Amino acid sequence: MSDVDGVWDTVTDTPMGQQKGTATLKADGDTLTGTLSGAQGTVEIQDGKVDGNAVSWKLDITQPMPLTLEFSANVDGDEMSGSVQLGAFGTATFKGTRAG
Repeated sequence: MSDVDGVWDTVTDTPMGQQKGTATLKADGDTLTGTLSGAQGTVEIQDGKVDGNAVSWKLDITQPMPLTLEFSANVDGDEMSGSVQLGAFGTATFKGTRAG
């Protein structure tokens, strides 16, 4: 089992305020799969990668407009922190805490 496996409560500080979500992640070697659920529904992550404690993935969202979000983070025990590329809207920070 990887350090990233499990369910994470996430908070992203975006230009539109804090967006809360739940990430369900699973590593298989250097590949990361899972979903992110939030106010806009549940989305499968894409291009998920694991490199030691570093993880990254992409999400395609349609609300409030079509956009690809690019997440990168470091996992430290039951905490995760990193950044999200918001396309033309710049970069936001996000944190995750292991649920349960």
